[in-house]
Amino acid sequence: MTATLKIKTEDVKKLRETTGAGVMDCKEALAKSGGDFNKAMAVLKEKGLRIAEKKSARVAKAGLISSYVHHDSRIGVLVELNCETDFVARTDDFQKLSRDLALQVASANPKYLKKEDAPKDLSEEEIKHLCLFEQAFIKDPALTIKDYVTQVIAKTGENIVVRRFARFLLGEE
Repeated sequence: MTATLKIKTEDVKKLRETTGAGVMDCKEALAKSGGDFNKAMAVLKEKGLRIAEKKSARVAKAGLISSYVHHDSRIGVLVELNCETDFVARTDDFQKLSRDLALQVASANPKYLKKEDAPKDLSEEEIKHLCLFEQAFIKDPALTIKDYVTQVIAKTGENIVVRRFARFLLGEE
């Protein structure tokens, strides 16, 4: 006799609201994790990483450029964020990601996009502060920027690429 776990609708709804994953993905994650919410989130994160990895080879030429100017007009940021189609570029999730990245760059002042772009002699701690993808997300420090981008890739079903960013500080050379 095999015991089957009854997945509660409330748990599926809560997981879906927290992660943005589909209903069936949430049900499967809860089933795999024995109903444990935190383990289910880890299952969904792993699935999102696999999805992002598969999509990373696809060309991303659509997208948008976001800007942010701080209230005192002393800091300004431009971020180029690319995706595969204009349809995704117009979605709320993609536009929110773009705005959030501009705020992140203004706030955390990264110097490099990814770990691979930084000098090899930097310590892990310096990499966490200087590389955008390794930084803790200012709106949710439990996530890195890389994790956040991966979540949006999983949600939109398209490859998303942070192409480049520029941060300007008044008077800085």
